[in-house]
Amino acid sequence: MPRSRRERDPRRSPSAARHADAIRLALMEVAPVGLKKPRLMAVTELSRSQIVRGLAAYHELAGEKAWPPLLWSFQSGYHFCENADELEEWERQWAEVKSTQITSVIKGILAGHARLFPKSRWVAYFSAQMNAVQSSLDMIAHPQNQ
Repeated sequence: MPRSRRERDPRRSPSAARHADAIRLALMEVAPVGLKKPRLMAVTELSRSQIVRGLAAYHELAGEKAWPPLLWSFQSGYHFCENADELEEWERQWAEVKSTQITSVIKGILAGHARLFPKSRWVAYFSAQMNAVQSSLDMIAHPQNQ
């Protein structure tokens, strides 16, 4: 039973939300420059694992609380981004990574499952859904090829 009357998200602990807020405040102080992880740890006085959980919570909370998008780059480290081109490039790269992961699942797991059980409705359904997701991600990652 939760400790408070309010239902809380089981995936996000209250401490992770506090860490996310600490990260947000630290980055607001240096914006638009950004901070790399070791410096972010020093400024916020959070451990490496707390930073990781805080970053994950930040991405969940950003939409809920209208916080600015948070990106990472080799040059700037973690930074707020309000540049449409930079955000679009990050989203394309994310779609490319996910498309590659889904391709691996389709080729490495689903293909073998389909060979073992060619009449399985589940395999047919799952393959169709995964192929649709992969096609959508490919269109996002490579719109010029469409």
